[in-house]
Amino acid sequence: MSTKDWLEKDYYKVLGVSKDAKPEDIKKAFRKIARENHPDANPGNAEALQRFKDASEANSVLSDVKQRKEYDATRSRFGGFRFPSGGGASGTGGVDDLFRNAAGTGQAGDFSDLFGGLFASAGRRPGPGRGPRRGSDVEGEVTIDFVDAVAGVTVNMQMVSDTACPTCHGTGAKTGSVPTVCRKCDGSGMQTSTSGGVFAVSEPCTECRGRGLVVEDPCPDCNGSGRGRSAKNMSVRIPAGVTDQQKIRLKGKGGAGENGGASGDLYVTVHVRTHPVFGRSGNNLTLHVPVTFAEAALGAEISVPTLGGQPVRLKLPPGTPSGRTLRVRGKGVSRTNGTVGDLLVTVDVVVPSQLDDTARAALESFVASVPSGDPRAELFERARA
Repeated sequence: MSTKDWLEKDYYKVLGVSKDAKPEDIKKAFRKIARENHPDANPGNAEALQRFKDASEANSVLSDVKQRKEYDATRSRFGGFRFPSGGGASGTGGVDDLFRNAAGTGQAGDFSDLFGGLFASAGRRPGPGRGPRRGSDVEGEVTIDFVDAVAGVTVNMQMVSDTACPTCHGTGAKTGSVPTVCRKCDGSGMQTSTSGGVFAVSEPCTECRGRGLVVEDPCPDCNGSGRGRSAKNMSVRIPAGVTDQQKIRLKGKGGAGENGGASGDLYVTVHVRTHPVFGRSGNNLTLHVPVTFAEAALGAEISVPTLGGQPVRLKLPPGTPSGRTLRVRGKGVSRTNGTVGDLLVTVDVVVPSQLDDTARAALESFVASVPSGDPRAELFERARA
């Protein structure tokens, strides 16, 4: 942290202790503030987060014998210094005026530049604290009926996700203790390494694993992670037209974030049960309809079912072969643009398995009156080609 921080921040006041407070008093005061204002116990509370950061910063300085001595010396040396105010007049412009003047000289307003490195021993480490962390994504599965997949449906799901451990309230520490600020990253959760002395790469701290805090006496229920497992019921809207194995993303319905971070997302994989009659091809529904030989040969008007609606009349042209597909427009699956697919009806000609004498005689008479030759003759010709 910069010397400017040391001059402007009264760490004793932050922790509520006197300047001659003993180390155990400082530790006790910090634990109390940290326990009451820890981010995991106060999600989304910016004021509690700031109090936690300020207390962590104060504790990191005052709990270190060397840093506390330098901090006291710095504030004693310049605590009553009168800095020039704007316009050249003498006054008590204070630290801000000095830093504004220093910034105008291109020195970034650091006392170590202005006073020849007098405070270099104090160091310029970043202040402790952790930024917002996005919650984890959660995956789930749901199985719905074919009709619901076409029309859309709202289902109830039980989601299991990470939340603050109910025993330690998210601190990760055993009852009666609190985490300490990671000394390796000063609570930032990140560390910087250089490659060949040229490129600087930031990555999660290997000591605290990006948390910014180190748990010396872990909570027995969460093993120091600060996270628990919770199950909650929630209603999920499955949109119309969803397909089997499709994954739906529900933004912000996943695990809770930390330090005011956004919640993660919920990904739901949808399984669709098959229908005994209807099938699906993209946004079109498919249907196989049996017809008699006479209906296919002479033509007919038949009634076919629709999914969840009234039957429709479909006209078969004379001479309709088995396997021909006819289209009924607007009876399929809704598209995202508001249009609707079609119903594709495939004709299956049914051949009677048994004939009585009268039917057999009539069919033989039909064959004699409609000579059609050998329908497989061309097949053999092509096979020899």
